[in-house]
Order: sequence, then C-alpha cells, then structure tokens
Amino acid sequence: MAPNVNINAKISKLSTPQKAWVEARTDQLVAEEMTLRELRRARKLTQARLAKAQGVSQDSVSRLEQRSDLLLSTLKKTLSAMGGRLSLVVQFEDRPPVILSGIAIALPEVSKSRGKSNGAARVHT
Repeated sequence: MAPNVNINAKISKLSTPQKAWVEARTDQLVAEEMTLRELRRARKLTQARLAKAQGVSQDSVSRLEQRSDLLLSTLKKTLSAMGGRLSLVVQFEDRPPVILSGIAIALPEVSKSRGKSNGAARVHT
C-alpha cells in the first residue's frame, strides 16, 4: 500500500516557476467548468447579494442554481449581476471555435394593436 501523500508538501518542494505553473494550470482547469453556484462563490457573492443585484428573492437565486436548463436571457442577467458577460462559443471538430453573436439581445416589444413599443423587452434568439 502506498503511503499517504500531502499535495501541499509536494508543492512546497517545487521551484518558484514550477509553483507558478501549477497555480496557473489549476486556475485554468477550474475555470473550464463551473456550475453557477461555484461561479457565484468564486466571485465571493452570497445568494442574498446576487439576488439584490438582480432584483429577485434569494430563493429565486437558489432555485436558479439548481436548474440544469434555463433561458439564455436569465443566464445573461445572472452573469451580468456577477460582473460578467455571456459569450457563446460553438465548437466543431473540423474548424476553430466560433463565437456566436446576437444571442439574448433584448429588443423592445412592439404592440400588435398599435404598432408602438410598449416598453417591455423581449429576448430574441
């Protein structure tokens, strides 16, 4: 049976450049995949603070973090409240990634009866 190895002890034995590389690579791997909850925590935000920034209840933030399927407009609003910006990247096996534009853009809703904007925003994708 192999002895227990403490990762902090191993890292403490690395040179400064090696430690910097390990830290940068760790940040990169962590950033590659996060849930909304993990992202909120990484931004040092509580559910209550995020809810206040969005103008919703703390319970709404909690429910949002548990969802696996949500509207792009909801995700955009949540990320904006965290200080971020939503970008969608499409990846194909046979070409470089493509940044998809024009998604979740709020446009004024036009009233069908009068042909005038009623001030409400509708998200078009």
